[in-house]
Amino acid sequence: MRKNPYDEYEEYDEINVVPLLDLAWNLLLVFMIVVTASVQGISVNLPKASAAVSKVKPTTKAITITAEGTIYLDSFPVTIGELESRLRQHKASDPNFPVVIRGDEKISYKSVIEVLDILQRVEITQLGLVTQRLVK
Repeated sequence: MRKNPYDEYEEYDEINVVPLLDLAWNLLLVFMIVVTASVQGISVNLPKASAAVSKVKPTTKAITITAEGTIYLDSFPVTIGELESRLRQHKASDPNFPVVIRGDEKISYKSVIEVLDILQRVEITQLGLVTQRLVK
């Protein structure tokens, strides 16, 4: 007589939630990666530098210079004159706010010097230059 192959297995009356939790965990990770990758701001090719820890605070103002020479304060395009007046306004409300400069690697050095001159006239002393990490 033939033996039924299913007789030796126990029947479970409960649902195994481990695969469901694995799926939820993976979806959460994929969502986090996609969201952080899509929120980049203005795209510039940054020059490379050593891997130093960034000390950028939430009150930091970002000045971005694109490859075309357009200047942005945070994410708003400004002219050189507007940049100086807006920095003076921020300086009046917070005298010690830091500024970071993000310049495309293809821009001329003169563009960065113009921005640095404005920062000196406004007397902003906390500034940094943003670069990419050097990949070894």
